[in-house]
Amino acid sequence: MAKPLQADFIVVGGGSSGCALAARLSADPSCTVILVEAGNRDSSPYIHLPVAYYKTTGPSYTWGFETTPQKHQGDIRLPYAQARVIGGGSSINAQIYIRGNPEDFDGWRDEHGCTGWGYDDILPYFVRSEGNQSLADETHGIDGPLLVSDPSHVSPMSHAWVQACQQAGIPNNRDFNSGTQAGCGLYQVTNRAGRRSSAANCYLRPALKRSNLRVLTNAQVRRIIIENNRATGVEADASGGRTTIRAGREVILTAGAIGTPKLLMLSGIGPASDLRAHGIDVVRDSPNVGRNLQDHLDIFLVYEVANANSYDKYRKLHWQAWAGMQFALFRSGPITSNIVEAGGFWWSGPREGRPDVQFHFLAGAGIDEGVPDIAGGAGCTLNAYLVRPKSRGTVTLKSGRPEDHPLIDPNFLSHPDDLAGTIDSIKLGRRIMEQSAISRHLVREHYPGAQVASDDELEAFVRKASRTGYHPTCTCRMGEDDASVVDTRLRVRGIEGLRIADASVMPQLVSGNTNATTIMIAERAADMIIGNRMAAREAS
Repeated sequence: MAKPLQADFIVVGGGSSGCALAARLSADPSCTVILVEAGNRDSSPYIHLPVAYYKTTGPSYTWGFETTPQKHQGDIRLPYAQARVIGGGSSINAQIYIRGNPEDFDGWRDEHGCTGWGYDDILPYFVRSEGNQSLADETHGIDGPLLVSDPSHVSPMSHAWVQACQQAGIPNNRDFNSGTQAGCGLYQVTNRAGRRSSAANCYLRPALKRSNLRVLTNAQVRRIIIENNRATGVEADASGGRTTIRAGREVILTAGAIGTPKLLMLSGIGPASDLRAHGIDVVRDSPNVGRNLQDHLDIFLVYEVANANSYDKYRKLHWQAWAGMQFALFRSGPITSNIVEAGGFWWSGPREGRPDVQFHFLAGAGIDEGVPDIAGGAGCTLNAYLVRPKSRGTVTLKSGRPEDHPLIDPNFLSHPDDLAGTIDSIKLGRRIMEQSAISRHLVREHYPGAQVASDDELEAFVRKASRTGYHPTCTCRMGEDDASVVDTRLRVRGIEGLRIADASVMPQLVSGNTNATTIMIAERAADMIIGNRMAAREAS
């Protein structure tokens, strides 16, 4: 075993929250920080080019997870891409900047007992994290590390879709993060000047010059070392072999909603009966570790288009050459697009409460596994998901071996309202696509096709074709009750010196894409750990 390393803080997981937290903690020169990431550095150009995100979901940058057989979807196993690279999800996602609905966070406080996590409490952390290119008011920051921009290149098809939404009665919304989500429009994105604004680029890279921060890549943590009910370090497999990293103050888990509960359970923190079944000594019986998994369930509608407005034309070499030249000379053009340029939030049924469905419009044919290509043609894609699904799943251990993937069971469509709402979202999506602003560009509905029309046929389609929205959360929920995994200061119950600061602590999934909320949690954690002390020192 290699000689032990040591730091005041060990941050386990170099994803969005891990990069943000390591950067914020290391801003205090009086402490030392080691960030440990199982994946590689973000050296591939595909990571940094906004248009190429779909090339990063393979085994080079992800764990290669798949779900257990989904009993409400004919026992199919679904690919479940989770990042394994510095920057985590922010290095491979579609770069959509959405925070969730303000009522989500008030629900965290009022319905889930998370005092101090209401919208007014967490808004300053969203603002602090944000460097917005065009918006500046009480809801937006302009000086934060995370670069947020208006899309620099927009397909005419995306504009046509936004117009079609308005024809269907959905008003334009310039800013989905203003406090009002309802409406349609162009998304703001986490890229700028043709470069992805990942947490690695925006938070971690500027901090790497600090002598008190060390980053270990290709280092997979096997377990947390717990002595006398205190986390004192981690054991990891790195390029130099098995090594121990000691924490003088805290171990902070930022391995995500899949990796964090797995690591807790391997370390003896979790449902006692499950741990014993795998031969793991129980350190803390915490029955809700790995429970309460929540994720968005995505469904795709793909249309064949009648002209060259689709990004699919760039499959041809001469168009690729033209786009490459435009990018090389001017840092503009389609290579700067995240493809998912437009979207919106609306009601799948009666307008009661918050919007319950989110749309993403892509001016290209579906690129996810299971979505058929348009042979010889070009297309566009509309996908939708219910933003607050009621189905709940689990993350459990396959064995006591750190090398084995966990068993991931989102339990999609286990609640009947999720099935009914997804069918309704398809009907709403089709109504939008029938409007003249967009339909004039379409040849036909390619997938699933107009022949899939009855509720029974739509139900069969949803069960066969729906896939993860890549937003797993809530598997180590926070709260003030004894059954919660962490308290509202993100401390793991029953274990000193151990916190969690990632998407797993959410008590309920937010209404929309999750990356911005995950970074907000890291910002809040940094203040809880060290920020207030730094502010007091600067004031004196």
